[in-house]
Amino acid sequence: MTAPIIHATEECAYFLDLDGTLLHLEETPSLVVPSRAVSTLVETLYRSSDGAVALITGRALADVDRLFPDRRLPAAGQHGLERRAANGVVSRHAGPVRPLNQARRMLADIVARHPRLLLEDKGLSLALHYRRAPRLASFATRAMHSIQSALGDQYCLHRGKRVVELVPAGRNKGLAIAAFMREAPFRDRVPVFIGDDVTDEHGFAVVERLHGYGVKVGPGPTMAKWRLSDVRAVRAWLEGRRPMLQRSTSPRF
Repeated sequence: MTAPIIHATEECAYFLDLDGTLLHLEETPSLVVPSRAVSTLVETLYRSSDGAVALITGRALADVDRLFPDRRLPAAGQHGLERRAANGVVSRHAGPVRPLNQARRMLADIVARHPRLLLEDKGLSLALHYRRAPRLASFATRAMHSIQSALGDQYCLHRGKRVVELVPAGRNKGLAIAAFMREAPFRDRVPVFIGDDVTDEHGFAVVERLHGYGVKVGPGPTMAKWRLSDVRAVRAWLEGRRPMLQRSTSPRF
């Protein structure tokens, strides 16, 4: 079963994850550089939908602007900890500073002892990447669980593709999408959210509740009812070319 073809029109609001969805994953986040074709695709979608496009990512907003410098797009960074509305107003949800500083020091020590690990300091959250050292996956996960336990329930962990992130509790991508949908130009449109990772599931739940399209990229269980195979398929679909969406048949969360 396939979904109807959805074109970029005033009827839809588009929410796009970045790494693994719109952009190919690289060894480190800093190595990701959008091609001119991707930048043009986002700009075209933004214009044709009258500005109803928001980037929903684990990256910090400053990093989003590094990747897409030509326009300050509506965006939610750090899994919803910071959000820039369509009018340019930025809101941030920060946790207690002292515990995060403690975690920062502990993680810096871990990375010093295991240099193939990468600490990404996003300001409001911390990510420990083990893409360059997949054999350290269990070690990295245990280390982050230990740190989170020491900090208490003011912070929580997000698992991603070869990354574990420590973030203040109380925000996620779904809440960010819901906030956008209460504002112009997203309000009263059909939401479309495309993502590839576990952290995108909150977003899928929100768009499904709003009778929109949750689109999972790649394999794996998901709340999303629809699926695209990979980054190339995402780009092709947003451009109005094949492939069409496939009905998701994997186990749901």
